[in-house]
This record gives sequence, C-alpha cells and structure tokens, in this order.
Amino acid sequence: MRVYYSLYGHLLSKERLYNGFKKVKKAKGAAGTDMQSLSDFALNLSNNLDQLLHELKTRQYRPQPVKRVEIPKDDGGVRLLGVPSVRDRVVQQTLNDLLTPIFEEQFHPSSFGYRPQRSCHDAINKATMFIRRYGLRHVVDMDLSKCFDKLDHEFILTSMRKRVTDSSVLELIKQFLKSGVMENGHWCETEIGSPQGGVISPLIANIYLDAFDQEMRRRGHRIVRYADDILIFCRSRSGAENALRQATKVLEKDLKLTVNQSKSHIAHSDEGVKFLGVEIGSQYTRIQPKKVQKFKAKLKALTKRNGGKPLCRVIKELNPVVRGFGQYFRIANASREFRKIAAWLRRRLRSLQLKLWKKPKRLHRRLKQLGYKPPFSHIRMACWRSSASPLASYAMPNQWFNERGLVNLEHVKTGYVFSNYAEWKRA
Repeated sequence: MRVYYSLYGHLLSKERLYNGFKKVKKAKGAAGTDMQSLSDFALNLSNNLDQLLHELKTRQYRPQPVKRVEIPKDDGGVRLLGVPSVRDRVVQQTLNDLLTPIFEEQFHPSSFGYRPQRSCHDAINKATMFIRRYGLRHVVDMDLSKCFDKLDHEFILTSMRKRVTDSSVLELIKQFLKSGVMENGHWCETEIGSPQGGVISPLIANIYLDAFDQEMRRRGHRIVRYADDILIFCRSRSGAENALRQATKVLEKDLKLTVNQSKSHIAHSDEGVKFLGVEIGSQYTRIQPKKVQKFKAKLKALTKRNGGKPLCRVIKELNPVVRGFGQYFRIANASREFRKIAAWLRRRLRSLQLKLWKKPKRLHRRLKQLGYKPPFSHIRMACWRSSASPLASYAMPNQWFNERGLVNLEHVKTGYVFSNYAEWKRA
C-alpha cells in the first residue's frame, strides 16, 4: 500500500483553488458565519484566491467556525448541519480533490456513498444481487445515531496517517475538525465529529467507516454501505443475529459510534428490505410508500388551484420534480405506481385548468374546437369532482398534456438495472 509523504505543495496552486471554487459554486450552498455568499466571493475572485494562496503558503490559514443549521427529518427529529464559509469550502474542496484518488484505492468495493462514479442505484443493485443471485435473504439493517457528529478526531487522523504522512496536510485536516461551531452567536468547541455540510466531511466519514468495511470483509460478511446506511447479508437468521452482534461490537467498541438499537433490525427479503427509498424483495423492488406520499405532497403544493399561475408555468415548475423522481425510482418495478401517479397528476392539472377557465362556456368552446357537438352538461368549474368528468377528459386528453411538455411517468422504463457485476464480484 503506497504512502504519500509530500502533498501540501500540490495545494499551493491558484489553478487548483480556482477549480475547487468552480465545484463549490456548482454545488451552491449558503453563506457561512462571515455572511459572505458565493456571489460576493466571486465578485473579487482573483484577489480572494490570491489571499487564500498566501495564507496557505505562509501557514497563516485558519478555518472559521461553521454555522449551525437544523434540518427537519422525516421522523420528526432534526439533522444538525455545519455550513463552512465559502473560503473554507474552497480549501476543503481543493484538499478533497487531492486526497480522494489516494483513498479510493483502498475503499471496500461495497461502499457507495460520496464516491466518484458510484451512486445510490449501484448500491441498490448490489444489494439486489446479494439477495437474488446469492440467496442471502436474511439482512441486517443497521442505523447509526448521528454518525458525522460522533467521529473520533484521533481515529480520523490515525486512519489518514496510514496513507498520508504529510504533517502539513494532517494539520489542515485537524484545523477543520477543531474549528468549532457558532450557535446562537456563541462559539462552541468541537471535541468530536466532522460537521455534516462540510465539503471534506463525506471523505472523512468514508475513511473512518472503511475500518468497519474491511473488518466485516475479514470476517467473511457480505455488506453494502451507503454513507451510514449499512446492510449485512446472511444466509440464515442465526447468521444474521451473529453478524449484528459482531457489527455492533466493531462500531461501538472500536469506532466509538452509536448504533440505534430501536431502528437496527433483521429483515427478510420476502417482506422487503428498506434501503435508499426502495424496498428490495426476493422477486421485486418497489418504492417505499412514504416516498410516494412525500412526492405527491410536493406535487400537490405545486398544483394549488388558488395559485393563479397559467398551466404552462405550472408544468414548467413540475417537470424537474417529476423527472427527478422518475429517474431515481426507475430502478424499482414501479410501472403501475408511475401510471397511478401520472393519472392523478393529470387530474390535478385538469382541475387547475377548469378553475382558470372559470366559466363553463370556456370549456364548451374548447370542446367545440375539438369537434364535439353540444349540448354539453353543466359542471361546476371549481369543484374537484368535475376534474374526473368525461367533459374534462375530452377537453384535456392525455396527449394534450404531452404536447404541452409535461413529463409523463408512464413513459419511464422501470426495473432498470445499472449493474457493473464484473467489478462487484470482487466484493
């Protein structure tokens, strides 16, 4: 295993810092504790990069405390994020670009989170392969409590020192870890953890958890890990119980993390294994119901009838949301679910258009233009039930929405496989 002794000099390049800024800008993000936004930083980009370069060369660079942000979770709790300043994100991104190829060489092939050329789809497909091809249907589903917040700083630096011995790079990592957080205007020291929201935090978490991956591999367990979502695949219930005990011991005793006992459990593929928004079964993969409900709630908010927006504008706002959902969940056997959602969404849009037409004569005029002969029955234009009437369907057939550019989930090919079995067989 190759060890890198001198890396800090590679950071001292304005071109590298500029490339780091471009990636930070593409990722967007809020201002940090200094209240400097990306656009503010970009206004004087050359001078700002020169200042960063000078501070790095003279070892005067010191990261600022991160800004504490709370994000609501689906289960009712909150996720704590730490937002670094733009200048710190640029340095972190540049350092991340330098370190990622080094540590990519050692990572477990069943680790998929925050890694180049790997995705949620790859993780889902490999889990599916273990269940259906290898018959490993008893699955340990492990949940870690606040993983990013509990990473041990000394263990992080010890793990990194195995591949990188450059003291200047390690000192820079240590500064990021110890920069602290601003909460309600007060600086708080960070004894443990790497702020979730920092550019380099995902790489640090992968380096940290790779010790778990390699230990499970040494013990002969098949795993799939996406960030802190861990699945362990076994052939029997007793084997799964043993794997759960071993994994808990490694995570809690060796890595000083906390396993959420209330959420960690043993599942069987006949009932479905929940992972990254889908349920992987012995014969099928379907979308988790809560994901469908959340998606429909988002569509409902975008198709309010009292919004006063023209239909073309509503469709324009809907399309990125619908397209993203379809592209992600096409991995599931979801053609029936997609058809139901598409039909429901068209009904929402018919209801919205009826409300915009206001009077039945506008609807009747549209029907006459399409060649339908009066008399037409009277319907209430603002009533939800009217959107399911034959007249609404005649006036606004499915093809009419396609012509207006609405992304149609019915046209998405489902059960899509993003497999790279040649690489995965090394797992």
